[in-house]
Amino acid sequence: MIRVLLVDDQALMRAGFRALLDAEDDLEVVGEATDGTSAVQLSRRLRPDVVLMDVQMPGLDGIEATRRIAADPDLAAVRVLILTNYGLDSYVFAALRAGASGFLLKDADPADLLQAVAVVARGDALLAPAVTRTLISEFVAGPPPAEPAAGREVLTAREQEIVELVARGLGNDEIALRMVISPLTAKTHVNRAMAKLHCRDRAQLVVWAYESGLITPRRR
Repeated sequence: MIRVLLVDDQALMRAGFRALLDAEDDLEVVGEATDGTSAVQLSRRLRPDVVLMDVQMPGLDGIEATRRIAADPDLAAVRVLILTNYGLDSYVFAALRAGASGFLLKDADPADLLQAVAVVARGDALLAPAVTRTLISEFVAGPPPAEPAAGREVLTAREQEIVELVARGLGNDEIALRMVISPLTAKTHVNRAMAKLHCRDRAQLVVWAYESGLITPRRR
């Protein structure tokens, strides 16, 4: 059973999501929150598997709420899936930096929402390689970080190469072909890099690769 916390300041939106999720045998809505503050509080009390988090809300917004959830060691198993009306915009990138495991448009098909919850619940990032490439194009458009993120010294040369390929938008199969290794070995390298860098998923690994200066974006 996947336990879900709904966070949205619009009652109609929450009702729609609840009806969809509760109709599934393996999903359970365990709570609802109308702002970021209550989202953090309920996450600590209910320990959901997935938080469906709106971005723009009164008071504490979804980005700061995501940051607080991701930073809490007691909530390490809680995954945040960002819901947005705006697609690939600055809100989404800020949320990924804050620790979100992925994002979904509010007008997505019901089947896509259900799949997204399942993907995030099992610990994967909701970022297909094609989406990662779009993220990269947006990172390129922004200014570089004032201070590079730390951590490169903990990676082996092979792991740095693997992380660079992830940040370029390659999936495990593509990495395996490029490096002449098996997809399982590629996945193992990716997982080890995430563990060393304390990245929750591939989304965070992409952010780290650019903010650490491991790779330099190709300016448009």
